[in-house]
Amino acid sequence: MMTTVKNTEVLYQNFNSVAPLGLICMNGTQELGAKINSYLERWADRNGMEHEDYMIECQCPRFQSGDAKGLIKSTVRGKDLFILVDVGNYSVKYKLFDQENSMSPDDHYMDLMRIIQAASGKPHRINVIMPLLYGGRQHRRSYRESLDCAVALQEMQRMGVSNLVTVDAHDPRVCNAVPLMGFDNVIPSYQVLKAMFKDFPDLIIDKDHFMVVSPDEGALQRNMFYASVMEVDMGMFYKRRDYSTIVDGRNPIVAHEYLGASVEGKDVFVADDIISSGESMLDIAKELKARKAKRMFAYATYPIFTKGLQKFDEAYEKGLIHGVFGTNLSYRTPELLSRPWFKEVDVSKYLAYFIASINHDTSISNVIDPHEKIKALLREHRGL
Repeated sequence: MMTTVKNTEVLYQNFNSVAPLGLICMNGTQELGAKINSYLERWADRNGMEHEDYMIECQCPRFQSGDAKGLIKSTVRGKDLFILVDVGNYSVKYKLFDQENSMSPDDHYMDLMRIIQAASGKPHRINVIMPLLYGGRQHRRSYRESLDCAVALQEMQRMGVSNLVTVDAHDPRVCNAVPLMGFDNVIPSYQVLKAMFKDFPDLIIDKDHFMVVSPDEGALQRNMFYASVMEVDMGMFYKRRDYSTIVDGRNPIVAHEYLGASVEGKDVFVADDIISSGESMLDIAKELKARKAKRMFAYATYPIFTKGLQKFDEAYEKGLIHGVFGTNLSYRTPELLSRPWFKEVDVSKYLAYFIASINHDTSISNVIDPHEKIKALLREHRGL
């Protein structure tokens, strides 16, 4: 807490904001947006800054035919406008020919485009906070396929978006599609470890008792970071696929093969960007248990559980998984929040500090690189 207070004091006292800040929370982001707004107002008040309410109301009403429009309820002229959007929030519904539909990522993205249009070029600058990156899982082309994420980024740039902030992108190299637009990929690693140490204070973080394991080659870099900052060993699984068939648009996984040091008797931490169906994470939990791991803790920035929670309930009861950590950056069902094995990681303060840094046109190096904060956290956890 003291570190954040000190950083915000320096931020607000030594730098002027580029323009008055405005925050638009798209449909489905009100809970997260309210927390972010609370931090921004608290820091401004603490540093004696006069300010109006940062929140700007907007609506995207839909006709029964499916047509829609974007409405901004108050002025955005001259503001440094931040638009928060959750493209994965399927709990938001609308009527289409008297049938209730859940909003898809495409619907959320188009509503974002409508609000940018409604701003009509009046803001000083438009910044988009899109934790779950639209089309992020379709980040590279194989044969005759679309490149949804790259095209969306280019469209936002053409519409005047200056900066886009995303969290734990599936492949951050997609930013190469817009080399002249601000693109920041934020990793809440400090917040994850802080939550884990709080919920499991008995964890012993050293090479004899703890390991980091990557669930596949795609998640290797993020798990290498965790292993490096905690100074523990690392292993990895790689997915052996059947490339002769396609099921649900992808080649099915035949087996998870393990590479690395023994996990026997150790607590194991496995990090990924998303838990979709959860089948891969459950397979890894079984493999780790078969290799006599002590406990398994999973983390996914976006725990969406497309096939429900029953199999994770069973895995928890059998002792295959002891905790699943996930952020509040996208929609979590009430059922998920009620599970004893699910532990929420609050990232609202982190995003608020990022927004404040951009609004003051100051360095975000300390926000992106949490090495020192993690080292202090480890010392505190170890009682040093």
